[in-house]
Amino acid sequence: MGGMDDYHRKPSQQQSSSIRNKLKIVLLVLSTNILTVYLVAGPSANFKLSKYGPKFQFFDSETLLHELNSTQAKLSSSQTEMVELRRRLMTSNSLLETLLTEFGKAQKEKALPEESDGWRHKLSGELKLAVGPHKLPLGFTPNLGTDEIYPALGTACRRYQEELMQYMSYQIAGECPADDVFAQHLMLKGCEPLPRRRCHPKPPAGYVEPSPFPESLWTIPPDSSITWDAYTCKNYQCLVERNKDKGSYDCKDCFDLNGREKTRWTFDNGELDYGIEQVLKMKPKGTIRIGLDIGGGSGTFAARMREHEVTIVTTTMNFDGPFNNFIASRGLVPLHISVANRLPFFENTLDIVHSMHVLSNWIPDLMLEFALFDIYRVLRPGGLFWLDHFFCIGDQLNSTYVPIFDRIGFKKLKWNAGRKLDRGIEKNEWYISALLEKPMT
Repeated sequence: MGGMDDYHRKPSQQQSSSIRNKLKIVLLVLSTNILTVYLVAGPSANFKLSKYGPKFQFFDSETLLHELNSTQAKLSSSQTEMVELRRRLMTSNSLLETLLTEFGKAQKEKALPEESDGWRHKLSGELKLAVGPHKLPLGFTPNLGTDEIYPALGTACRRYQEELMQYMSYQIAGECPADDVFAQHLMLKGCEPLPRRRCHPKPPAGYVEPSPFPESLWTIPPDSSITWDAYTCKNYQCLVERNKDKGSYDCKDCFDLNGREKTRWTFDNGELDYGIEQVLKMKPKGTIRIGLDIGGGSGTFAARMREHEVTIVTTTMNFDGPFNNFIASRGLVPLHISVANRLPFFENTLDIVHSMHVLSNWIPDLMLEFALFDIYRVLRPGGLFWLDHFFCIGDQLNSTYVPIFDRIGFKKLKWNAGRKLDRGIEKNEWYISALLEKPMT
């Protein structure tokens, strides 16, 4: 501890330190203000620092007011110049955007292969008008990034110019040619979608209103509901009895609504056959509401789901039978697209996707994988993919298809495999039925 002298000296030292700090602050403030005046006033102020020390000549109020007014005028002029510069910059950006668009178009046309570049110029008539491009009435739009639009047309259509010219040969506003089979062949060769046409399809003779819903779900429509030109059978009774004929037909017994169609998906045998009620119970009640059936034949899966208040869109082709018309007559929604087509739904939207037989080993492996990823895309998180009787050769199961499904990332809720014996046990063919879920995260 210090003595009493130290005790009395400490306050005076603290006081001296406080005074010195205050003087430093005063000097710092004065120096800052002097420098500010010099910088603001510039050469107009008579403010000089000589080697002999600072000399100041302060403004009178009139001079200071004059300088302030002058500075305000200069600031106003600078703001005007900045506005003008901004306007010029916006104009330059607009011109640059236009130049880049035109340059991009020129480069794109230059980069096209010779046969593709010349393809459009060789067209004529309705086909040339249908494939475009068409100038947008309002000019360039940022939504499209261009001032013109091309109607949708399958890439492979370029390979079938003669067939397309035939397809697009008709009388405008007249009756379309009876070329349903020809048009479907083009679709199956990759010319999908086909170009639009300006003609009317042939109407059915003696058309009558469809049966009311829900009676329509299990009613054979009248023969007068469609045109039969494209099909071997010329009435529905012929289609119903076709399952008794020898030979191979697509979905041979699909039109017999009182036969096997009547019992499909109504029970679960614990193996390959899943029941609709059991599948719906895998999710909270009422959360399976909308979905898709790929290659759904005559629409019976959609009909059964409709009875459970689930709306299903059915994709199908018309292979020697009016599958699309038949589905529509049942009060259901058909979609005439092939299995090669990208699914026309936005991502994360559907509750369930079902496919029976169609997605199987007849599809090239890589194309099948793209299709399965597309199914994953349209399913919402927690949505279900019901793979129903997928078939393949035994050695393909583990070497090819299990790795594909693992890559896609579905969660397996059910997975069953069993022998496919309709063509003989020596074929070593297998079925897979599975209920797969898209992960929630």
